[in-house]
Amino acid sequence: MKLVLASHNAGKLAELQAMFEPLGLQLLRQSDLGIGEAEEPFRTFVENALAKARHAARASGLPAIADDAGLCVHAFGGLPGVDTAYYATQFGYAKGDEHNVKALLEQMRDLDDRRAALVSTLVAVRTPDDPEPLIAVGRAAGQITREPRGNHGFGFDPVMFIPAFGKTFAELPVEVKNAHSHRGQAARQMSELIRERWLA
Repeated sequence: MKLVLASHNAGKLAELQAMFEPLGLQLLRQSDLGIGEAEEPFRTFVENALAKARHAARASGLPAIADDAGLCVHAFGGLPGVDTAYYATQFGYAKGDEHNVKALLEQMRDLDDRRAALVSTLVAVRTPDDPEPLIAVGRAAGQITREPRGNHGFGFDPVMFIPAFGKTFAELPVEVKNAHSHRGQAARQMSELIRERWLA
């Protein structure tokens, strides 16, 4: 079964493809099908993911899956949330993972409350008008370090310290990170939902 991934992010494609392979699902990146990005006007992960999945399904004629993910910092009232990808641009930096990390560390320099969570919401639809989208949410809670650590992963992985491991996500082997990350949790839930609802 082919599913369109409503993302241009190669890192997300690789992570999700590995997790969905046991179901016999093949993920196709929407950019490889010439599909542009959907608008994401909403303030919640689930609404944006649903908009992206419906857009990809409509443009491709295939079932689609979308992920909307971000960093929710406790001291910032849950922000940057849905604005995570553009976080650095608020502070005069260009868009990008490295700049996001730099801006976050600068904004949190004088804060002792360093609690944060990486949240991933996956939404899958069979058709653009699917009345019963599959929704899975994963949440990895931890603390923001004072400097980047580790070389694996992407996004905020180098500053997301996971107490259970005593390491940042970027310091963990990829298979360990994938098993415990916000996206890993959401993908496992989604695999079960697809197996139960679409493949049974």
